[in-house]
Amino acid sequence: MLLVIGSVLFVAALVLLPLAALALRRWRRQLGLARLEPAALAARNGQRVTLTGIAAPGPAGAVASGLAGVECVWHGHEVLRHYLPLQQEGAVQERTCDSIADYGSEDLFGLVAEGRPLDGERIFVDPRDAPRPRDAELCLKRVVGRPQPGVASPADDLLPRVRGRISGVFRGETIEFEYREWVIRPGARVRVTGELRARDGRIVLTAPSDGALTVEHGVVEGPRHASPRRREALLVTVAFAVTALSGVLLVLLGL
Repeated sequence: MLLVIGSVLFVAALVLLPLAALALRRWRRQLGLARLEPAALAARNGQRVTLTGIAAPGPAGAVASGLAGVECVWHGHEVLRHYLPLQQEGAVQERTCDSIADYGSEDLFGLVAEGRPLDGERIFVDPRDAPRPRDAELCLKRVVGRPQPGVASPADDLLPRVRGRISGVFRGETIEFEYREWVIRPGARVRVTGELRARDGRIVLTAPSDGALTVEHGVVEGPRHASPRRREALLVTVAFAVTALSGVLLVLLGL
């Protein structure tokens, strides 16, 4: 009797073996995605994903922001021209503003899992033509008035640092220029949604063909829950181990 039961359990273990291997493979793949391992992400080449990690320097290292010179992995700035519109007869003259320059850096920056070294193995994000990262850190905001005859005025040392093209219709009377700059510093938590691409031996998150790359700065991680893949892998593996050991033991006892 023990021999029969042991044989049945042994056969059941053989059935559970490929299921356990499959469950472990799925868990390992999910773990690779959570750890942002390039090898795991390479298998998803061409797929749209949302990944959360820590901002890290790109292939050329950290960069300095254009206006404030802050060390960062991404920076962008905007210049607003405040002016008084041409006065019309009987109209109340109110100040308004136009954006005359809007720039975002296009250098690749890295993304690593939390707790991993920023200069270690990482994937990269291509922010080219992407909208300004949501909730990026405002590192500079300065208003510079236009010079007035006979009145001392602070020198506008920011205008020569503006990158990209300054454009717009300069209407009305200029009052002042407002400079604003945003950065993502190394070590900041970010969430990126884009398309995975293999490029020059690197795994890069780029803008999908049917949309734009989105970057969210300073995201707060929600409470962690046990992974369903992990639970599945543990349950099937334990079931296989218990069934196999019980079957072998009963077969030996029944001989």
